[in-house]
Amino acid sequence: MKSIIDELAKSCHSRENGNPENSNYIKKLDSCWSLSRTLIRDRNDRKWPFRILYKTILIASLLFFHLVLLAGPSFAGIYRWVDERGVIHFTNCPRDPQFKLYIRESKDDVGGEENNSSIPTVRDQSQFDSLIEELSKKHNVDSALVKAMIKAESGFNPLAVSRKGAKGLMQLMPETAQRMNVANIFNPRENIDGGVRYFRHLLSLFNNDLRLSLAAYNAGENIVSELRSIPPYRETVDYVRKVLNYYQSYKP
Repeated sequence: MKSIIDELAKSCHSRENGNPENSNYIKKLDSCWSLSRTLIRDRNDRKWPFRILYKTILIASLLFFHLVLLAGPSFAGIYRWVDERGVIHFTNCPRDPQFKLYIRESKDDVGGEENNSSIPTVRDQSQFDSLIEELSKKHNVDSALVKAMIKAESGFNPLAVSRKGAKGLMQLMPETAQRMNVANIFNPRENIDGGVRYFRHLLSLFNNDLRLSLAAYNAGENIVSELRSIPPYRETVDYVRKVLNYYQSYKP
């Protein structure tokens, strides 16, 4: 192979005579010879098969990480379809074109951490125990559950503010605080009282289904009422899991 390319190169160089087309052809031929010479050198090397295998694995790995890390999810949100009988169907992975986007998933919903992940946790986690006990008993909610929610929501920081605007120990949204008649959202007593009253409402709304009620507290009661299940948001799924884990640890 080497001798053939050498002869072609000599022939073309002798006929170049300043012709630009010939010059471009020679440059391409030189490139071809460089590549061929590299292959010949590698092939004469005893480790040639292993080098080919290594390069193949490297290229395959790069392609894999490109597809996994750079390619975004195909579906970002919840899709709805009402069939001919009036039955509403929901999915986050539509396989039928009749499903239409119902709720678009935001960047906060696909994040790996909760929206208040930057809020520092207060070291003394028992400072609000008496208040939690009092207000939980008042609204007939397990105090260990309320404490678990506060742990997941604010880390017992009464001044916590999330990226979405939720505030205080139980991370009340301004609309929810207004609905629960909370005047000072950063006041621990008012915040816990409003949060527990709202959660009591959710328990009643979802027939005391703890998982759905927690999901509604995090993602909103409307979407959970529509789906009748935990929305497929990573933040909400993680929130429910964490609260239940904390709940078990706080139980007497």
